[in-house]
Amino acid sequence: MATMTPAPTRRAGRKQRPVGHHRNPIARVLGWTAIGLVVAGTLFPFYWMLRTALSNNRSMFSEPLSLLPVDTTLGPIQRVLGLQSTADALAEGGSVGDINFAQYLINSVIVCTLITVFQVLLSAMAAYAFAILEWRGREVVFGIFLVALLVPGMFTLLPNFLLVRDLGLLNSYLGIALPAMFFSPFVVFFLRQFFLGVNRSFIEAAVIDGAGQWRIFSRIALPIVMPQIITIGILQFIFYWNDYLWPLLIGQTEESTLLTVGLGIFRSQTPQGSPDWAGLMAGSLIAAIPIFILVLIFGRRIVGSIQSSGVK
Repeated sequence: MATMTPAPTRRAGRKQRPVGHHRNPIARVLGWTAIGLVVAGTLFPFYWMLRTALSNNRSMFSEPLSLLPVDTTLGPIQRVLGLQSTADALAEGGSVGDINFAQYLINSVIVCTLITVFQVLLSAMAAYAFAILEWRGREVVFGIFLVALLVPGMFTLLPNFLLVRDLGLLNSYLGIALPAMFFSPFVVFFLRQFFLGVNRSFIEAAVIDGAGQWRIFSRIALPIVMPQIITIGILQFIFYWNDYLWPLLIGQTEESTLLTVGLGIFRSQTPQGSPDWAGLMAGSLIAAIPIFILVLIFGRRIVGSIQSSGVK
């Protein structure tokens, strides 16, 4: 009677090598070096902004290649915040103009929040209609709607200005926010992709229970895509925080001037003719703090939501 010989087995005491143990250590060093160079190249502009913001504007050009602040001082930050005297500002070669930084910061927060909340909410409703509701000509209308993505913003600048002027909304928060409050083609397109992934069985069950479309949208679909809504809201807030041309046209008073416009005014107030680069970098650095906090808190969620757009 033939007997089957057992297959050879590994020795019990033999340890398996961890994955990647056989890789060339030189390749690993080169890989980490490349990553370090990319990170350093990305962060260097922010460091240079900080270095300039802590330099004396008059002495800064004597050592333009210095990696450390030249004649280190807090004067540029004090100038932007309105805490430096005229004599000290002139001694450092800085701007002597007055900038109401706190007021401009509040204006920017109010306008960007107003735009973000209304735009994202109304765009989410449109995205729900394009993704969930069944109606004749939906795909055709959506295709025509996406054509708006190809229209340069410069083409709508004059019509929007005339509309805001005729409504009597110049020099107001609502006048700055109005053209962007109702919808954004990009936001509608972005959110539609996630509404398409909502499980239809949930919606069908809600319809059987007698729920209306508003209840289905607010109680079922909206909570499912809420991470993506928060993500696009943060991205839109950052986008409008950096907007300059439209707020410059509409806001001509101190009560309606946004921070980006205020920094532009500050740049033009240097009596020596050369811009107060140290003060400008200090103002830009302080203006970037709210955005930095948002990205620091929600950065992981932003990356995860965007990556999940390709996952079914």
